[in-house]
Amino acid sequence: MIKKFIDKLLGKTAAASRGKAPRFGKREEIGPDVHGIDPALVDERALNVVHTLKQAGHEAYIVGGAVRDLLLGLKPKDFDVATKATPEQVKGLFRRAFIIGRRFRIVHVVYGRGREHEVIEVSTFRAYLDNAAAEQVAGNEKTSKSELAGMKHAVDSSGRVLRDNVWGPQDEDATRRDFTINAMYYDPETQIVVDYHGGIKDAKKKTLRMIGDPVARYREDPVRIIRAVRFAAKLSPLGFKLEAKTAAPLVESQALLADVPQSRLFDEMLKLLQTGHALATIEQLKKLGLARGIYPLLDVVVERAEQTFVKAALQDTDRRVGEGKPVAPSFLLACVLWADVRDGWAARLKQRQHSFPALQDAIDDVFNARIGDVSGRGKLAADMREIWMMQPRFEKRTGSTPFSLVDQPRFRAGFDFMRLRADAGEVDEALADWWQEFSTASDAGREDLVQQAKAGQPRAPARAAREPREPREPRVHRVPADPAAGPAPEAGEPPATEGDAPARKRRRRRRKPGGGEGAGAGSEPA
Repeated sequence: MIKKFIDKLLGKTAAASRGKAPRFGKREEIGPDVHGIDPALVDERALNVVHTLKQAGHEAYIVGGAVRDLLLGLKPKDFDVATKATPEQVKGLFRRAFIIGRRFRIVHVVYGRGREHEVIEVSTFRAYLDNAAAEQVAGNEKTSKSELAGMKHAVDSSGRVLRDNVWGPQDEDATRRDFTINAMYYDPETQIVVDYHGGIKDAKKKTLRMIGDPVARYREDPVRIIRAVRFAAKLSPLGFKLEAKTAAPLVESQALLADVPQSRLFDEMLKLLQTGHALATIEQLKKLGLARGIYPLLDVVVERAEQTFVKAALQDTDRRVGEGKPVAPSFLLACVLWADVRDGWAARLKQRQHSFPALQDAIDDVFNARIGDVSGRGKLAADMREIWMMQPRFEKRTGSTPFSLVDQPRFRAGFDFMRLRADAGEVDEALADWWQEFSTASDAGREDLVQQAKAGQPRAPARAAREPREPREPRVHRVPADPAAGPAPEAGEPPATEGDAPARKRRRRRRKPGGGEGAGAGSEPA
Protein backbone atom coordinates (compact mmCIF):
# COMPACT_ATOMS: atom_id res chain seq x y z
CA MET A 1 0.00 0.00 0.00
CA ILE A 2 2.77 2.45 0.96
CA LYS A 3 4.73 1.55 -2.21
CA LYS A 4 1.66 2.26 -4.38
CA PHE A 5 1.16 5.61 -2.64
CA ILE A 6 4.82 6.60 -3.20
CA ASP A 7 4.68 5.50 -6.85
CA LYS A 8 1.49 7.50 -7.37
CA LEU A 9 3.00 10.54 -5.68
CA LEU A 10 6.18 10.31 -7.73
CA GLY A 11 4.12 9.93 -10.89
CA LYS A 12 2.17 13.12 -10.14
CA THR A 13 5.39 14.98 -9.29
CA ALA A 14 6.98 13.89 -12.55
CA ALA A 15 3.92 15.00 -14.49
CA ALA A 16 3.93 18.35 -12.71
CA SER A 17 7.63 18.84 -13.37
CA ARG A 18 6.97 18.30 -17.04
CA GLY A 19 4.16 20.85 -16.86
CA LYS A 20 1.63 18.33 -18.23
CA ALA A 21 -1.54 20.17 -17.28
CA PRO A 22 -0.76 23.57 -18.84
CA ARG A 23 1.56 22.27 -21.56
CA PHE A 24 -0.61 19.61 -23.14
CA GLY A 25 -3.84 21.56 -23.08
CA LYS A 26 -7.39 20.52 -22.41
CA ARG A 27 -9.25 18.26 -24.81
CA GLU A 28 -12.25 19.88 -26.46
CA GLU A 29 -14.62 18.09 -28.79
CA ILE A 30 -16.40 20.36 -31.26
CA GLY A 31 -19.40 19.17 -33.24
CA PRO A 32 -20.37 19.95 -36.86
CA ASP A 33 -22.85 22.63 -35.80
CA VAL A 34 -19.86 24.69 -34.55
CA HIS A 35 -16.99 23.85 -36.90
CA GLY A 36 -19.16 23.67 -40.05
CA ILE A 37 -16.92 21.26 -42.02
CA ASP A 38 -18.51 19.96 -45.22
CA PRO A 39 -18.06 16.13 -45.26
CA ALA A 40 -18.18 16.18 -49.07
CA LEU A 41 -14.75 17.83 -49.09
CA VAL A 42 -13.15 14.78 -47.46
CA ASP A 43 -11.27 12.50 -49.85
CA GLU A 44 -12.77 9.00 -50.08
CA ARG A 45 -9.36 7.34 -49.73
CA ALA A 46 -8.58 9.26 -46.55
CA LEU A 47 -12.00 8.23 -45.26
CA ASN A 48 -11.19 4.60 -46.11
CA VAL A 49 -7.87 4.74 -44.20
CA VAL A 50 -9.58 6.12 -41.09
CA HIS A 51 -12.38 3.55 -41.33
CA THR A 52 -9.95 0.62 -41.75
CA LEU A 53 -7.88 1.68 -38.74
CA LYS A 54 -10.94 2.15 -36.55
CA GLN A 55 -12.34 -1.21 -37.63
CA ALA A 56 -9.08 -2.76 -36.40
CA GLY A 57 -9.57 -1.12 -32.98
CA HIS A 58 -7.24 1.88 -33.35
CA GLU A 59 -8.00 5.57 -32.87
CA ALA A 60 -7.62 7.44 -36.18
CA TYR A 61 -8.23 10.99 -37.34
CA ILE A 62 -7.57 13.28 -40.28
CA VAL A 63 -5.00 15.74 -38.98
CA GLY A 64 -2.90 18.82 -39.69
CA GLY A 65 -3.29 21.16 -42.64
CA ALA A 66 -6.18 19.16 -44.07
CA VAL A 67 -8.32 19.98 -41.00
CA ARG A 68 -7.29 23.63 -41.26
CA ASP A 69 -8.34 23.79 -44.91
CA LEU A 70 -11.61 21.99 -44.20
CA LEU A 71 -12.42 24.56 -41.50
CA LEU A 72 -11.79 27.32 -44.03
CA GLY A 73 -14.12 25.68 -46.57
CA LEU A 74 -11.22 24.65 -48.87
CA LYS A 75 -10.70 21.22 -50.43
CA PRO A 76 -7.31 19.98 -49.17
CA LYS A 77 -4.76 18.85 -51.76
CA ASP A 78 -3.24 16.33 -49.35
CA PHE A 79 -4.72 14.32 -46.52
CA ASP A 80 -2.72 13.11 -43.51
CA VAL A 81 -3.98 10.66 -40.92
CA ALA A 82 -2.81 10.28 -37.30
CA THR A 83 -3.47 7.10 -35.34
CA LYS A 84 -2.59 5.24 -32.17
CA ALA A 85 -1.45 2.25 -34.25
CA THR A 86 2.30 1.73 -34.74
CA PRO A 87 3.80 1.88 -38.26
CA GLU A 88 4.04 -1.92 -38.34
CA GLN A 89 0.37 -2.28 -37.38
CA VAL A 90 -0.67 0.24 -40.04
CA LYS A 91 1.37 -1.50 -42.72
CA GLY A 92 -0.28 -4.83 -41.92
CA LEU A 93 -3.77 -3.45 -42.61
CA PHE A 94 -3.23 -2.26 -46.19
CA ARG A 95 -2.18 -4.07 -49.34
CA ARG A 96 0.04 -1.25 -50.62
CA ALA A 97 1.64 0.43 -47.61
CA PHE A 98 5.28 1.35 -47.08
CA ILE A 99 7.16 2.47 -43.95
CA ILE A 100 9.52 5.34 -44.76
CA GLY A 101 11.86 7.67 -42.86
CA ARG A 102 14.36 7.33 -40.03
CA ARG A 103 14.09 10.56 -38.07
CA PHE A 104 10.32 10.43 -38.37
CA ARG A 105 8.89 7.01 -39.31
CA ILE A 106 5.58 7.18 -41.14
CA VAL A 107 3.53 4.97 -43.47
CA HIS A 108 2.52 5.79 -47.03
CA VAL A 109 -0.72 4.09 -48.02
CA VAL A 110 -0.89 4.16 -51.83
CA TYR A 111 -4.03 4.14 -53.96
CA GLY A 112 -3.95 3.91 -57.76
CA ARG A 113 -0.97 3.66 -60.07
CA GLY A 114 1.09 5.84 -62.36
CA ARG A 115 0.54 9.57 -62.40
CA GLU A 116 -2.97 9.18 -61.01
CA HIS A 117 -1.86 7.51 -57.77
CA GLU A 118 -2.57 9.13 -54.42
CA VAL A 119 -0.68 8.76 -51.14
CA ILE A 120 -2.32 9.02 -47.72
CA GLU A 121 0.37 9.68 -45.11
CA VAL A 122 -0.25 7.93 -41.79
CA SER A 123 1.70 8.85 -38.66
CA THR A 124 1.60 7.39 -35.16
CA PHE A 125 0.81 9.62 -32.15
CA ARG A 126 4.17 10.92 -30.86
CA ALA A 127 5.27 11.78 -27.35
CA TYR A 128 6.39 15.34 -26.67
CA LEU A 129 10.10 15.21 -25.85
CA ASP A 130 12.43 17.79 -24.43
CA ASN A 131 15.59 16.91 -22.49
CA ALA A 132 13.82 16.54 -19.14
CA ALA A 133 10.99 14.51 -20.63
CA ALA A 134 13.38 12.21 -22.48
CA GLU A 135 15.32 11.47 -19.29
CA GLN A 136 12.16 10.73 -17.31
CA VAL A 137 10.68 8.46 -19.97
CA ALA A 138 14.00 6.63 -20.36
CA GLY A 139 14.09 6.03 -16.58
CA ASN A 140 10.58 4.56 -16.52
CA GLU A 141 10.64 0.76 -16.04
CA LYS A 142 7.63 0.44 -18.37
CA THR A 143 9.45 2.00 -21.30
CA SER A 144 9.87 -0.68 -23.97
CA LYS A 145 13.16 -1.50 -25.68
CA SER A 146 11.86 -0.17 -29.00
CA GLU A 147 10.93 3.13 -27.34
CA LEU A 148 14.36 3.33 -25.72
CA ALA A 149 15.99 2.73 -29.10
CA GLY A 150 13.86 5.43 -30.70
CA MET A 151 14.66 7.80 -27.85
CA LYS A 152 18.44 7.39 -28.03
CA HIS A 153 19.94 10.76 -28.86
CA ALA A 154 16.38 12.08 -29.42
CA VAL A 155 17.27 15.58 -28.21
CA ASP A 156 20.68 17.27 -28.33
CA SER A 157 22.19 19.57 -25.69
CA SER A 158 20.64 22.66 -27.27
CA GLY A 159 17.14 21.19 -27.21
CA ARG A 160 16.96 20.33 -30.93
CA VAL A 161 14.90 17.21 -31.59
CA LEU A 162 17.03 14.70 -33.51
CA ARG A 163 14.69 11.72 -33.55
CA ASP A 164 10.94 11.60 -33.15
CA ASN A 165 9.95 7.95 -32.94
CA VAL A 166 8.69 7.72 -29.36
CA TRP A 167 4.98 6.93 -29.35
CA GLY A 168 2.69 8.75 -26.94
CA PRO A 169 -0.88 9.87 -26.22
CA GLN A 170 -2.89 12.17 -28.46
CA ASP A 171 -2.57 15.22 -26.21
CA GLU A 172 1.23 15.06 -26.40
CA ASP A 173 1.06 14.50 -30.15
CA ALA A 174 -0.95 17.70 -30.46
CA THR A 175 1.60 19.66 -28.42
CA ARG A 176 4.59 18.55 -30.49
CA ARG A 177 2.95 20.07 -33.59
CA ASP A 178 3.89 23.66 -34.41
CA PHE A 179 0.87 25.96 -34.90
CA THR A 180 -2.48 25.76 -33.17
CA ILE A 181 -4.37 25.65 -36.47
CA ASN A 182 -2.32 22.59 -37.49
CA ALA A 183 -2.93 20.67 -34.25
CA MET A 184 -6.56 19.64 -34.64
CA TYR A 185 -7.95 16.14 -35.28
CA TYR A 186 -11.07 15.42 -37.34
CA ASP A 187 -13.00 12.15 -37.24
CA PRO A 188 -14.91 12.03 -40.56
CA GLU A 189 -17.22 9.28 -39.29
CA THR A 190 -18.46 11.06 -36.15
CA GLN A 191 -17.69 14.55 -37.61
CA ILE A 192 -16.07 15.57 -34.32
CA VAL A 193 -13.04 17.89 -34.22
CA VAL A 194 -10.67 17.32 -31.28
CA ASP A 195 -8.83 20.52 -30.28
CA TYR A 196 -6.29 20.92 -27.44
CA HIS A 197 -4.87 24.41 -28.05
CA GLY A 198 -7.67 26.67 -29.26
CA GLY A 199 -7.02 26.04 -32.94
CA ILE A 200 -10.62 26.66 -33.97
CA LYS A 201 -10.66 30.01 -32.14
CA ASP A 202 -7.38 31.03 -33.80
CA ALA A 203 -8.77 29.96 -37.18
CA LYS A 204 -11.79 32.22 -36.67
CA LYS A 205 -9.53 35.09 -35.53
CA LYS A 206 -7.19 34.33 -38.50
CA THR A 207 -4.16 34.14 -36.24
CA LEU A 208 -1.05 32.03 -36.76
CA ARG A 209 0.12 31.18 -33.23
CA MET A 210 2.92 28.84 -32.16
CA ILE A 211 2.06 26.27 -29.48
CA GLY A 212 4.10 26.94 -26.34
CA ASP A 213 7.15 29.21 -26.16
CA PRO A 214 8.18 30.19 -29.72
CA VAL A 215 11.89 30.50 -28.81
CA ALA A 216 11.98 26.96 -27.42
CA ARG A 217 9.93 25.58 -30.32
CA TYR A 218 12.28 27.11 -32.93
CA ARG A 219 15.20 25.62 -31.02
CA GLU A 220 13.58 22.17 -31.07
CA ASP A 221 13.27 22.30 -34.84
CA PRO A 222 14.72 25.36 -36.64
CA VAL A 223 12.86 24.43 -39.82
CA ARG A 224 9.76 25.82 -38.08
CA ILE A 225 11.20 29.24 -38.96
CA ILE A 226 10.73 28.42 -42.65
CA ARG A 227 7.32 26.88 -42.01
CA ALA A 228 6.19 30.07 -40.29
CA VAL A 229 7.08 32.02 -43.44
CA ARG A 230 5.35 29.49 -45.68
CA PHE A 231 2.09 29.47 -43.72
CA ALA A 232 2.09 33.25 -43.47
CA ALA A 233 2.48 33.51 -47.25
CA LYS A 234 -0.10 30.83 -47.97
CA LEU A 235 -2.76 32.17 -45.62
CA SER A 236 -2.15 35.91 -45.99
CA PRO A 237 -4.61 36.13 -48.93
CA LEU A 238 -7.24 34.81 -46.50
CA GLY A 239 -6.38 37.49 -43.95
CA PHE A 240 -4.18 35.43 -41.59
CA LYS A 241 -1.31 37.11 -39.72
CA LEU A 242 1.52 35.82 -37.56
CA GLU A 243 0.96 36.47 -33.87
CA ALA A 244 3.47 39.06 -32.58
CA LYS A 245 5.03 36.64 -30.05
CA THR A 246 5.42 34.02 -32.78
CA ALA A 247 7.06 36.44 -35.21
CA ALA A 248 9.35 38.27 -32.76
CA PRO A 249 12.08 35.57 -32.34
CA LEU A 250 12.34 34.65 -36.03
CA VAL A 251 15.35 36.80 -36.94
CA GLU A 252 17.44 35.95 -33.88
CA SER A 253 16.56 32.25 -34.25
CA GLN A 254 17.68 32.19 -37.88
CA ALA A 255 21.25 31.26 -36.87
CA LEU A 256 19.90 27.87 -35.69
CA LEU A 257 19.40 26.88 -39.33
CA ALA A 258 23.17 26.42 -39.66
CA ASP A 259 22.81 23.07 -37.85
CA VAL A 260 20.11 21.78 -40.21
CA PRO A 261 21.27 19.40 -43.00
CA GLN A 262 21.59 21.18 -46.36
CA SER A 263 19.41 18.59 -48.07
CA ARG A 264 16.52 19.33 -45.71
CA LEU A 265 16.91 23.08 -46.19
CA PHE A 266 16.89 22.57 -49.95
CA ASP A 267 13.63 20.62 -49.73
CA GLU A 268 12.05 23.31 -47.53
CA MET A 269 13.16 25.97 -50.00
CA LEU A 270 11.35 24.12 -52.79
CA LYS A 271 8.19 24.00 -50.66
CA LEU A 272 8.39 27.77 -50.26
CA LEU A 273 8.59 28.23 -54.04
CA GLN A 274 6.27 25.49 -55.28
CA THR A 275 3.13 25.70 -53.16
CA GLY A 276 1.48 28.32 -55.38
CA HIS A 277 2.56 31.36 -53.33
CA ALA A 278 6.15 31.98 -54.45
CA LEU A 279 5.79 35.75 -54.91
CA ALA A 280 3.88 36.11 -51.63
CA THR A 281 6.59 34.07 -49.88
CA ILE A 282 9.30 36.43 -51.11
CA GLU A 283 7.31 39.39 -49.81
CA GLN A 284 6.96 37.69 -46.42
CA LEU A 285 10.70 36.99 -46.25
CA LYS A 286 11.41 40.66 -46.84
CA LYS A 287 8.72 41.77 -44.40
CA LEU A 288 9.99 39.49 -41.60
CA GLY A 289 13.65 40.40 -42.10
CA LEU A 290 14.59 36.96 -43.48
CA ALA A 291 15.44 37.92 -47.05
CA ARG A 292 18.99 36.61 -46.61
CA GLY A 293 20.62 33.85 -44.63
CA ILE A 294 18.14 30.95 -44.77
CA TYR A 295 19.73 29.15 -47.74
CA PRO A 296 22.23 30.52 -50.33
CA LEU A 297 20.13 29.56 -53.35
CA LEU A 298 17.03 31.12 -51.78
CA ASP A 299 19.04 34.34 -51.35
CA VAL A 300 19.57 34.36 -55.14
CA VAL A 301 15.84 33.84 -55.78
CA VAL A 302 14.88 36.75 -53.51
CA GLU A 303 17.56 38.97 -55.03
CA ARG A 304 16.39 38.29 -58.62
CA ALA A 305 12.64 38.11 -58.03
CA GLU A 306 12.11 41.55 -59.58
CA GLN A 307 14.01 40.70 -62.77
CA THR A 308 11.58 40.35 -65.67
CA PHE A 309 12.54 36.80 -66.60
CA VAL A 310 12.67 35.40 -63.04
CA LYS A 311 9.46 37.15 -62.01
CA ALA A 312 7.71 35.67 -65.05
CA ALA A 313 8.95 32.19 -64.02
CA LEU A 314 7.67 32.65 -60.45
CA GLN A 315 4.30 33.89 -61.69
CA ASP A 316 4.07 30.96 -64.11
CA THR A 317 4.83 28.52 -61.29
CA ASP A 318 2.12 30.04 -59.08
CA ARG A 319 -0.34 29.87 -61.98
CA ARG A 320 0.35 26.21 -62.72
CA VAL A 321 -0.03 25.22 -59.06
CA GLY A 322 -3.30 27.14 -58.89
CA GLU A 323 -4.56 25.25 -61.96
CA GLY A 324 -3.56 21.90 -60.47
CA LYS A 325 -0.79 21.34 -63.03
CA PRO A 326 2.55 19.74 -62.10
CA VAL A 327 5.63 21.90 -61.56
CA ALA A 328 9.28 20.84 -61.67
CA PRO A 329 11.98 22.38 -59.45
CA SER A 330 14.49 21.97 -62.29
CA PHE A 331 12.55 24.40 -64.49
CA LEU A 332 12.26 27.16 -61.88
CA LEU A 333 15.89 26.85 -60.79
CA ALA A 334 17.00 26.87 -64.43
CA CYS A 335 15.16 30.18 -64.83
CA VAL A 336 16.67 31.67 -61.68
CA LEU A 337 20.25 30.76 -62.68
CA TRP A 338 19.96 31.42 -66.42
CA ALA A 339 21.58 34.86 -66.14
CA ASP A 340 24.74 33.25 -64.74
CA VAL A 341 24.81 30.63 -67.50
CA ARG A 342 24.09 33.18 -70.25
CA ASP A 343 26.79 35.60 -69.10
CA GLY A 344 29.38 32.84 -68.70
CA TRP A 345 28.53 31.50 -72.13
CA ALA A 346 28.81 34.95 -73.76
CA ALA A 347 32.20 35.55 -72.14
CA ARG A 348 33.53 32.30 -73.58
CA LEU A 349 32.16 33.05 -77.03
CA LYS A 350 34.09 36.35 -76.99
CA GLN A 351 37.20 34.26 -76.43
CA ARG A 352 36.34 32.45 -79.68
CA GLN A 353 35.42 29.17 -78.04
CA HIS A 354 33.05 26.86 -79.88
CA SER A 355 29.41 27.43 -78.92
CA PHE A 356 28.37 24.10 -77.38
CA PRO A 357 31.57 23.41 -75.39
CA ALA A 358 31.44 27.01 -74.17
CA LEU A 359 27.86 26.52 -72.96
CA GLN A 360 28.77 23.26 -71.21
CA ASP A 361 31.66 24.92 -69.39
CA ALA A 362 29.44 27.82 -68.31
CA ILE A 363 26.88 25.37 -66.92
CA ASP A 364 29.56 23.49 -64.97
CA ASP A 365 30.73 26.75 -63.39
CA VAL A 366 27.18 27.64 -62.32
CA PHE A 367 26.61 24.23 -60.72
CA ASN A 368 29.85 24.56 -58.77
CA ALA A 369 29.24 28.15 -57.65
CA ARG A 370 25.49 28.18 -56.98
CA ILE A 371 24.22 24.67 -56.35
CA GLY A 372 27.10 22.71 -54.86
CA ASP A 373 26.20 19.25 -53.62
CA VAL A 374 22.68 19.56 -55.02
CA SER A 375 24.24 19.03 -58.44
CA GLY A 376 24.74 15.42 -57.38
CA ARG A 377 21.00 14.90 -57.16
CA GLY A 378 20.94 13.23 -60.55
CA LYS A 379 17.67 14.06 -62.27
CA LEU A 380 17.44 17.65 -61.05
CA ALA A 381 20.86 18.58 -62.42
CA ALA A 382 20.36 16.56 -65.62
CA ASP A 383 17.03 18.26 -66.36
CA MET A 384 18.45 21.74 -65.74
CA ARG A 385 21.40 21.02 -68.01
CA GLU A 386 19.15 19.71 -70.78
CA ILE A 387 16.89 22.78 -70.65
CA TRP A 388 19.91 25.08 -70.99
CA MET A 389 21.60 23.04 -73.71
CA MET A 390 18.44 23.16 -75.86
CA GLN A 391 18.40 26.94 -76.11
CA PRO A 392 20.93 27.41 -78.96
CA ARG A 393 19.28 24.56 -80.87
CA PHE A 394 16.04 26.53 -81.10
CA GLU A 395 17.86 29.01 -83.34
CA LYS A 396 18.27 26.38 -86.06
CA ARG A 397 15.06 25.67 -87.96
CA THR A 398 16.38 23.89 -91.05
CA GLY A 399 17.61 20.41 -91.80
CA SER A 400 16.88 17.60 -89.36
CA THR A 401 17.42 19.64 -86.15
CA PRO A 402 13.77 20.68 -85.60
CA PHE A 403 12.52 17.09 -86.05
CA SER A 404 15.03 15.59 -83.62
CA LEU A 405 14.61 18.38 -81.08
CA VAL A 406 10.82 18.11 -80.88
CA ASP A 407 11.17 14.40 -80.06
CA GLN A 408 13.35 15.06 -77.01
CA PRO A 409 11.68 14.00 -73.70
CA ARG A 410 12.39 17.43 -72.20
CA PHE A 411 11.33 19.40 -75.28
CA ARG A 412 8.27 20.93 -73.61
CA ALA A 413 10.32 22.20 -70.65
CA GLY A 414 12.96 23.59 -73.01
CA PHE A 415 10.32 25.25 -75.17
CA ASP A 416 8.48 26.75 -72.18
CA PHE A 417 11.83 28.14 -71.05
CA MET A 418 12.44 29.68 -74.48
CA ARG A 419 8.90 31.09 -74.52
CA LEU A 420 9.57 32.86 -71.21
CA ARG A 421 12.78 34.24 -72.74
CA ALA A 422 10.70 35.57 -75.62
CA ASP A 423 8.16 37.13 -73.23
CA ALA A 424 11.08 38.84 -71.47
CA GLY A 425 12.40 40.19 -74.80
CA GLU A 426 15.52 38.03 -74.81
CA VAL A 427 14.68 36.21 -78.07
CA ASP A 428 12.43 37.07 -81.02
CA GLU A 429 8.73 36.43 -80.39
CA ALA A 430 8.44 35.07 -83.94
CA LEU A 431 10.88 32.29 -83.05
CA ALA A 432 8.72 31.13 -80.15
CA ASP A 433 5.59 31.30 -82.35
CA TRP A 434 7.31 29.21 -85.05
CA TRP A 435 8.24 26.47 -82.57
CA GLN A 436 4.77 26.53 -81.05
CA GLU A 437 3.26 25.87 -84.49
CA PHE A 438 5.92 23.31 -85.40
CA SER A 439 5.40 21.28 -82.21
CA THR A 440 1.68 20.81 -82.94
CA ALA A 441 1.79 20.49 -86.75
CA SER A 442 1.45 17.32 -88.82
CA ASP A 443 4.46 15.82 -90.61
CA ALA A 444 3.53 17.63 -93.82
CA GLY A 445 2.95 20.85 -91.92
CA ARG A 446 6.36 20.56 -90.31
CA GLU A 447 8.02 20.08 -93.69
CA ASP A 448 6.31 23.25 -94.94
CA LEU A 449 7.43 25.22 -91.89
CA VAL A 450 11.03 24.10 -92.37
CA GLN A 451 10.93 25.12 -96.03
CA GLN A 452 9.47 28.50 -95.11
CA ALA A 453 12.18 29.00 -92.51
CA LYS A 454 14.83 28.04 -95.05
CA ALA A 455 13.48 30.48 -97.63
CA GLY A 456 13.23 33.25 -95.09
CA GLN A 457 16.77 32.95 -93.78
CA PRO A 458 19.14 35.69 -95.01
CA ARG A 459 21.74 34.55 -97.51
CA ALA A 460 25.40 34.70 -96.76
CA PRO A 461 26.87 38.11 -97.72
CA ALA A 462 28.33 38.19 -101.26
CA ARG A 463 32.08 38.40 -101.62
CA ALA A 464 33.60 41.66 -102.74
CA ALA A 465 33.89 42.02 -106.54
CA ARG A 466 37.26 41.09 -107.91
CA GLU A 467 39.11 42.06 -111.05
CA PRO A 468 38.45 39.56 -113.84
CA ARG A 469 41.27 37.12 -114.17
CA GLU A 470 42.80 35.87 -117.38
CA PRO A 471 41.41 32.49 -118.31
CA ARG A 472 43.70 29.65 -117.49
CA GLU A 473 45.37 27.89 -120.31
CA PRO A 474 43.93 24.48 -120.89
CA ARG A 475 45.93 21.56 -119.62
CA VAL A 476 48.25 20.15 -122.28
CA HIS A 477 47.56 16.56 -123.14
CA ARG A 478 50.58 14.97 -124.68
CA VAL A 479 49.87 12.05 -126.91
CA PRO A 480 52.69 9.67 -127.78
CA ALA A 481 53.89 10.20 -131.36
CA ASP A 482 52.63 7.77 -133.92
CA PRO A 483 53.95 7.93 -137.45
CA ALA A 484 50.66 6.68 -138.84
CA ALA A 485 48.68 9.34 -137.04
CA GLY A 486 50.55 12.34 -138.36
CA PRO A 487 52.26 15.10 -136.38
CA ALA A 488 51.65 15.50 -132.64
CA PRO A 489 49.30 18.34 -131.57
CA GLU A 490 50.75 21.74 -130.76
CA ALA A 491 50.88 22.98 -127.18
CA GLY A 492 47.50 24.29 -126.06
CA GLU A 493 45.60 22.29 -128.63
CA PRO A 494 43.34 19.55 -127.28
CA PRO A 495 44.14 16.03 -128.27
CA ALA A 496 42.37 14.58 -131.24
CA THR A 497 40.25 11.95 -129.51
CA GLU A 498 36.83 10.65 -130.37
CA GLY A 499 33.81 12.09 -128.65
CA ASP A 500 35.54 15.24 -127.40
CA ALA A 501 34.38 14.32 -123.85
CA PRO A 502 35.81 16.45 -120.99
CA ALA A 503 39.13 15.10 -119.88
CA ARG A 504 38.03 15.01 -116.17
CA LYS A 505 35.15 12.71 -116.89
CA ARG A 506 37.15 10.60 -119.27
CA ARG A 507 39.78 10.04 -116.58
CA ARG A 508 37.11 8.66 -114.19
CA ARG A 509 36.27 5.85 -116.57
CA ARG A 510 37.89 2.55 -116.04
CA ARG A 511 40.01 1.18 -118.86
CA LYS A 512 38.42 -1.86 -120.33
CA PRO A 513 40.54 -4.76 -121.35
CA GLY A 514 41.56 -4.52 -125.00
CA GLY A 515 41.43 -0.71 -125.17
CA GLY A 516 37.88 -0.71 -126.56
CA GLU A 517 35.10 1.86 -125.92
CA GLY A 518 35.46 3.60 -122.62
CA ALA A 519 39.22 3.92 -122.67
CA GLY A 520 40.46 6.92 -120.73
CA ALA A 521 41.73 10.20 -122.22
CA GLY A 522 45.31 10.07 -123.31
CA SER A 523 45.03 6.58 -124.70
CA GLU A 524 46.22 5.82 -128.16
CA PRO A 525 43.67 6.18 -130.96
CA ALA A 526 42.19 2.94 -132.07
